[in-house]
Formats: sequence, structure tokens, C-alpha cells
Amino acid sequence: GNQQLAHMKLKDNADREVIHLVRPFRCASCWFPCCLQEMEVQAPPGHTIAYVRQTWHPFIPKMVIENADRQTVLKVVGPCFTCNCCGDVAFEVKPPDESRNIGRISKQWSGVLKEALTDTDNFGVQFPGDLDVKMKAALIGASFLIDFMFFEKGPGEKQRGGVWQ
Repeated sequence: GNQQLAHMKLKDNADREVIHLVRPFRCASCWFPCCLQEMEVQAPPGHTIAYVRQTWHPFIPKMVIENADRQTVLKVVGPCFTCNCCGDVAFEVKPPDESRNIGRISKQWSGVLKEALTDTDNFGVQFPGDLDVKMKAALIGASFLIDFMFFEKGPGEKQRGGVWQ
């Protein structure tokens, strides 16, 4: 489900853990701005390099990507509705002033049968090639947090369609 504590290990081809993601238990409803989602990104494991933090907005999914000193480096802005009934769902990556799009995290449409019968999701992450490697790792972490928040279903749950569900 989307409310559980999560520790995720991302490994390289030699089975070495290279990124560790920590997501504390948080209430899934954004009715309470004090309980918004957050994820810590560690690389190497045990060394915090970034945070992905949900920011409160009444209608639009928004997140900030912060460096280890908690300074905002990037923002991620999603659509008002996150239902992907017939296509990709794009979350735009922007600089702190939100002046332009510099990348994208996409929940990719997998087809009617796979979407209806499985809880398997495919994501794509696009970013500038010259982006700091720590921020690239943070955007990968953000894709997992987006999946937990909007696309994961526990037993008996339905997919969330936006920030209020």
C-alpha cells in the first residue's frame, strides 16, 4: 500500500547497493499539510545526498527536490488528475522558479490488459545530461515516491486519481 514505511535498495549490475531510499510512514491524505510525503535519498547507502518532499497544493501534485542541506534544487509538478486511463501521466521537472520544463517523470501507459489486471508500473525519467549526479539519483527516488503516492494499490484499494484521494 501507499502508507507504509519503505526502505528500497537500488543495486548495480554487480549486485552492489548504490542508492538507498528511505520513506517514512505518512498519512496518504493531503487534507493535512503537516503529514506530507517525503523520501530521503542516500548514495552511497548511509550518506544522505537529497530529499524529495511533497509540498501542499489543493489541486496539483507538487514536490521539491532538495540537496543534503535542504536547499531546493528542483521542483516536480504533476497534473491535476493522475489517472492514466489511455496514456502516459507526466510530472514535469522544473527549476526552483518553475519558469520552464527541464525534464519529466512519466508513468508510462502499458496497455488496457496490463493496467487493468496487474499492479506493475513502468516509469521513465528524463533530465538534462549535465544535471548533477546527486540530483539524477533524487529524480529516480522521486519516481518511486510518485508511484507510491498515486499508482500503488494495496489489497482492496483503488488507484488514487489525484491529491484528494
